[in-house]
Amino acid sequence: MGVPPQLRALLLAVNTLLRKRRYHTALAVLKGFRNGAVYGAKIRAPHALVMTFLFRSGSLQDKLWAILQSTYTHSRNLAYFVFTYKGLCALQSHVQGKTYQVHSFLAAFIGGFLIFGDYNNINSQISMYLMSRTLYALCRLGVEKGYIPEPRWDPFPLVTATIWGLVLWLFEYHQSTLQPSLQSSMTYLYEESNVWHDISDFLIYNKRRSSK
Repeated sequence: MGVPPQLRALLLAVNTLLRKRRYHTALAVLKGFRNGAVYGAKIRAPHALVMTFLFRSGSLQDKLWAILQSTYTHSRNLAYFVFTYKGLCALQSHVQGKTYQVHSFLAAFIGGFLIFGDYNNINSQISMYLMSRTLYALCRLGVEKGYIPEPRWDPFPLVTATIWGLVLWLFEYHQSTLQPSLQSSMTYLYEESNVWHDISDFLIYNKRRSSK
């Protein structure tokens, strides 16, 4: 079955519009929105699926609804942020006639404040994810620019040992300060592994299954 002439003409007109350089900036902002929505869904859906079925109680309907909600929130927020960031970068470049490095920071700062400023599990997880990688990147940048001396030995073992030492100390003695998803993971690994009754909840299941 062939494509109707009207649809073929519409597709041709759309493709012609997409190739026009004069609209490239505006179209890049729109595609950024699209990519943010898709990427957010791809990242959050499998994570929410695993974490919900591992640690969340409730009916199957409740679990599926929680997965959909968290996926939607992550996808929406990332789409809004990319749209805002690219739009503000383009606006600053247009107003000042050229692009400066500070444009990127200001656009992301405003977008982060407006879109990721509300404290919730999704925004918190995204911020924690970015913070660790940003600090790591800033240290590498400092070495590249000469602000930090080049290490004479590999610092990674000491850094990772310190991180593990601190997070387990926080979990054991100040657990409420940790993010809920991290608390759940560590409870499963370090507390629930202390409890069993027989071979079934020692090896096969994590917790004793209630008898019907």
